[in-house]
Amino acid sequence: MAEEAILGYLEKNVEISDSGRFADEFGLDHNEVVNVIKSLNGFRYVDAEDIKKEKWILTDEGETYTATGSPELQLFLAIPPEGIPKEELQKKLGPSIFKIGCAQAAKNKWVEMGKQSISRKVQHVEDKVKNSLLQIKDGKEVHDDDVKALKARKLIVSQTWKGYSVKKGPSYAPRRKKAATDLTRENLQRGDWRELEFKEYNFNAKGQPLEGGHLHPLLKVRQQLKNIFRQMGFEEMPTNNFVESSFWNFDALFQPQQHPARDAHDTFFLQAPASTRELPEDYVERVKQVHEIGGFGSKGYGYDWKREEANKNLLRTHTTAVSSRMLYLLAQKPFAPKKYFSIDRVFRNEAVDRTHLAEFHQIEGLICDRGLTLGDLIGVLYDFFSRLGMSKLRFKPAYNPYTEPSMEIFSYHEGFKKWVEVGNSGMFRPEMLLPMGLPEDVRVIAWGLSLERPTMILYGVDNIRDLFGHKVDLGLMKKNPICRLGINAS
Repeated sequence: MAEEAILGYLEKNVEISDSGRFADEFGLDHNEVVNVIKSLNGFRYVDAEDIKKEKWILTDEGETYTATGSPELQLFLAIPPEGIPKEELQKKLGPSIFKIGCAQAAKNKWVEMGKQSISRKVQHVEDKVKNSLLQIKDGKEVHDDDVKALKARKLIVSQTWKGYSVKKGPSYAPRRKKAATDLTRENLQRGDWRELEFKEYNFNAKGQPLEGGHLHPLLKVRQQLKNIFRQMGFEEMPTNNFVESSFWNFDALFQPQQHPARDAHDTFFLQAPASTRELPEDYVERVKQVHEIGGFGSKGYGYDWKREEANKNLLRTHTTAVSSRMLYLLAQKPFAPKKYFSIDRVFRNEAVDRTHLAEFHQIEGLICDRGLTLGDLIGVLYDFFSRLGMSKLRFKPAYNPYTEPSMEIFSYHEGFKKWVEVGNSGMFRPEMLLPMGLPEDVRVIAWGLSLERPTMILYGVDNIRDLFGHKVDLGLMKKNPICRLGINAS
């Protein structure tokens, strides 16, 4: 209807000077008129020029006063000829109307403000505020001083009105012809293809986006790290068991049963099945002995080791539980040097914040060979981290129950301009390795770090909950760039 009105009007007139007035004259919705003008302009049926007008509109408070009157008038009318106590008048009007009404009525010299009561100073008043608001609502002109006063009281706000002036375009016609988009068999049979007007091809138009799967940034970084480990000759450990026994997660690592990490507030223990069914009994006995009385040059911890504690099932707190299983299996065969790595999920009962989650991914690497030293560990760490683009490293002594010596790993971050902790490392203790049955001269060097921290740095994410978990924006999955980790590796 709007299209017919516009094209029909231009057939007999030179132009539509104002789309707003045109819509009012023909009883049309202005938004509909604007949309039709945009469409006709796109097909060159008309030429349209923008019109912008500044107009005042009433706020919600202003709208209220057009019905109830201004607060000063409400206050004036609520005052009887003999006056009224302030407290009673406030209850009558409400705190907001009372406060505004007092200020404005006193300013207009309508009332006398006593210490305890309020009385009228005049008998008749005019509500200029309500009258001005009604004039603005009807689109009438209002004096500049009145506009300033209403604006200061936040009863009106400025709004930009947008419309068009319209003239005939180079392709003008009283009726729009529907352009054909396809040449059909029927067109050819009827012969009407000669009269058809075909829509022009837009060779710059983009096609429909193809939907497909997208890799999470963690998966991209994980794959790059796997590639780096494989380039260094490591093989991946099987990490498909999220549920682990306390024995492999803690006891086999020479971690005492009284250690705080084994408390329920740090670890997720399973209710069903609560205990493991199978453990290698001869190995369990050796682990018990080294905890209680020591051995292999160690004094042990000197406590009563309990089998029921070792049997408790839990969600693994680190992938080192997998490392302990792999090293035990390695000790059951004639010794051969090995390089192992794993990247998988671990679980800890931690408070969730911008840098911590109850589940995250741990990267772990270990080398098992004869005669390894701390110097070998440092050399491997330089090789590994340089492939991640971290060539400036520092090491700080640390403590871990199952490694001695132990080191925290720091790298200089060029963006942050400071040293940042990037991982932990150490040499597995003899109390862990020798009960497994490994030869006495075999040493194991190992290191670990989280997958989330380097991923957050690479992708500029400062809240881990934006990267992993139920609050993740799926748009991040679809638009994140490729992982460039290790491209500059030597």
